[in-house]
Amino acid sequence: MAARTNKLTHDEKTKNLIRASQLLNRLTAHANGEIELTQSQIQAARIVIAKAIPDMRSVEITGEDGGPLVVECVKFAG
Repeated sequence: MAARTNKLTHDEKTKNLIRASQLLNRLTAHANGEIELTQSQIQAARIVIAKAIPDMRSVEITGEDGGPLVVECVKFAG
């Protein structure tokens, strides 16, 4: 196979996401009983994943003084 003439380079954020996905794959394999991981390895993977992929959190948006949010639509003449 011929060598690449223009090599791919990823930014640091992309590299971190790739690493996190590999750790997720290992944790999934562990959960499925395919590989064995120590508690230390599991905890380390969780820490690295948490730094690369933020947790999903619920966010509530309210209007003034905690009341309902009012959305006004404006129609533009085109």
